[in-house]
Amino acid sequence: MKKLFYLAVLLLVQPLIAQEETLYSIYFEFDKYNLDDKQGNNVVAFIKAIDTTRIETIQIFGYCDDRGKDEYNFKLSTKRANTIRDTLIGRGIKNKIIVTIEGKGRIMLDEDIDNISEARSKNRRVDVVVNFRPAPPPKLDPGFYNTIKKDMIVGDHIYLENILFERGSSKLTAKSRTELEKVARLLQKYKNLSFEIQGHICCTPSFHKEAIDKDTKKRELSTNRALTVYKFLASKNIPKTRMVYKGYGNTKPLGKGSEYDRRVELVITKI
Repeated sequence: MKKLFYLAVLLLVQPLIAQEETLYSIYFEFDKYNLDDKQGNNVVAFIKAIDTTRIETIQIFGYCDDRGKDEYNFKLSTKRANTIRDTLIGRGIKNKIIVTIEGKGRIMLDEDIDNISEARSKNRRVDVVVNFRPAPPPKLDPGFYNTIKKDMIVGDHIYLENILFERGSSKLTAKSRTELEKVARLLQKYKNLSFEIQGHICCTPSFHKEAIDKDTKKRELSTNRALTVYKFLASKNIPKTRMVYKGYGNTKPLGKGSEYDRRVELVITKI
């Protein structure tokens, strides 16, 4: 089986500094806002699993399913958020780093939902978004580089860390365009490389493999980010015959932290 040669272009969430975040969801029974023993144990396990010394902020958002009146659902979703806040504080999380506690009310069902009962159970939840202080870049494994070099071999991975996107957006920032100009020049130099542009995301619930692009309002963010890079490289005279693109959502984490999963990879398929 032929090995693939990866050029990874990280899609960092912050415009200036990469910020790692983790999303954890707690699900509630219909019309309930208190935790049972199993839910409480799951929250405790979540806290034990994260590096609390690096936590910068925590945001807590409560939700309800689509049934009931708006006023009632806002109150119920707020109670759910407050329950999780109290649980976190009771387990040693400092109150001052919990910067947002908000009940969002009900989540309306998408029109193409097949299993309404399951969808509603997923919408009765609280999302805990934990933002971490930036960690030092991980030590690169053999065969992994942060730039394209002259004597690279099939199987090498190159991570280009300054390709930036705004949160939930597939539009390139001005700084990202400058960085992609450099990538394009290297691809013009190495004309024998053909590749697949793969879009990736992080931090969505496990039942949502893809995230919503705030510009299109559709759940296609990783595909759109890959397409954006494809169009940019095509505009710089990289032949379209050398490129294809595809979105992989959150299905291919690198295992090095969520900030490294907001990325587009150029996967070389032919040399």
